[in-house]
Amino acid sequence: MHDDQYSDRDPLAAAEEHHLRSLTVAEADGDERAVEAALRPRSLDEVVGQQRVRDQLGLVLEAARRRERCPDHVLLSGPPGLGKTTLAMIIAHEMSVPLRLTSGPAITHAGDLAAILSGLNEGDVLFIDEIHRMSRPAEEMLYMAMEDFRVDVVIGKGPGATAIPLEIPPFTLVGATTRAGLLPGPLRDRFGFTAQLEFYDPRDLDTIVHRSADLLGVELTSEGSAQIAFRSRGTPRIANRLLRRVRDYAQVRAGGVVTLAVAEAALELYEVDDLGLDRLDRGVIDVLCRRFGGGPVGVSTLAVAVGEERETVEEVAEPFLVRIGFLARTPRGRVATPAAWAHLGLTPPPGAVGDERALFETDPG
Repeated sequence: MHDDQYSDRDPLAAAEEHHLRSLTVAEADGDERAVEAALRPRSLDEVVGQQRVRDQLGLVLEAARRRERCPDHVLLSGPPGLGKTTLAMIIAHEMSVPLRLTSGPAITHAGDLAAILSGLNEGDVLFIDEIHRMSRPAEEMLYMAMEDFRVDVVIGKGPGATAIPLEIPPFTLVGATTRAGLLPGPLRDRFGFTAQLEFYDPRDLDTIVHRSADLLGVELTSEGSAQIAFRSRGTPRIANRLLRRVRDYAQVRAGGVVTLAVAEAALELYEVDDLGLDRLDRGVIDVLCRRFGGGPVGVSTLAVAVGEERETVEEVAEPFLVRIGFLARTPRGRVATPAAWAHLGLTPPPGAVGDERALFETDPG
């Protein structure tokens, strides 16, 4: 459940107690969510970036208000940290209704979902984060709830089992997923509006950094803000996280003002380089280039070489490295691109990159 925004703790103070393994991981955890709640925009007008999604969603909500009906069910997809939870909160705020929050992994049985749905009031917004991770029985129950606003609760087992229909008031489901391809077609088709969130450009992130700095009481120059935005991997959550760490550095070592030099020094201390790569990212391409001659190499072998779990390399480091053109996935394995060699200041050996035979062989990882 993501209900920590209702905590009695001061969210800005709570963030100071929480230390993250990596500043550039887009997932939020524990008290990290509390401070993010304080920095989130409260209405569509306050949202920076995602102009297309804002315009489309604004139209859906305005039409629902004029008809005095619940908005269509909404599916928000995109990488972590781009604002899916924030948009769900904004939908509830714009419609002036309560928001109920849960997550796919928390709904392990159909009974869990039935209990949640039976507690809804008319017009409520139900937000299910990581909806693709719901159990299959709950997923099938959700089909009927979304379409007919009722569920069949089965009592008993075997031939004596009885299905009792349970009417539920009209509601709006907002589902969020980082992997839309894992959603079954019948579930995906029941959403009336689907929004794909894109990575932010540095200009929008710069605006977000300035807004967050005002809320946090951080004094910063335009050059310092731009530097933080540029290294934030296109993700507002990472931008806010880097801002708080740079603020710490400025307060302790630089008189409290975030200038370009202070931002660069702080981010160097936290091992975030000029492209936003962190220790893990650099470790992956360094091992790939220096130890394996640029590849191809299987992801399992690569994970062992950098001392991380396969899932960490595959889900945390790889997406960003592929997006900036440092890593290529081939059927045979992972390959470092010329840009990765150049970033490390290395010259690729002959034949290290572009081996066409790799396209026709099997990935060992």
